[in-house]
Amino acid sequence: MNFSKEDLARETSFKASRSGGKGGQNVNKVSSRVELNFDIEASALFNEEQRLLLKQKLASRLNKDGLVQVVCDEERSQLLNRQIALEKLYALVVKAFEKPKVRKPTKVSRAAKAARLDQKKQHAAKKESRRKGFDY
Repeated sequence: MNFSKEDLARETSFKASRSGGKGGQNVNKVSSRVELNFDIEASALFNEEQRLLLKQKLASRLNKDGLVQVVCDEERSQLLNRQIALEKLYALVVKAFEKPKVRKPTKVSRAAKAARLDQKKQHAAKKESRRKGFDY
């Protein structure tokens, strides 16, 4: 990856609003809730292929304008909320570029097969012994 949090910060826009939750009277006066918007299409950090991948992976995060939206109102401080929102965006982008591990198909071991068959034989013998005891 050839980008950092600082690079992302340069290409994001922030909007502050009043936040609910803890803070007492402070909550009614201070705009500490932060809404971060990131435009994938306008970003100079990624090439066309990477933009398509980001749009696919972050489709559920896109708003009607096609912007990735991250909202944070965890802290009482607007500055802290901006930092947290930026970290969340960075984590989303990094996760979108991660390649999933290729699953290696495995076979059932010979010992496991033998154990299963042995268990089936025991179960069948138990049922057989019950059947022999009853003659109608």
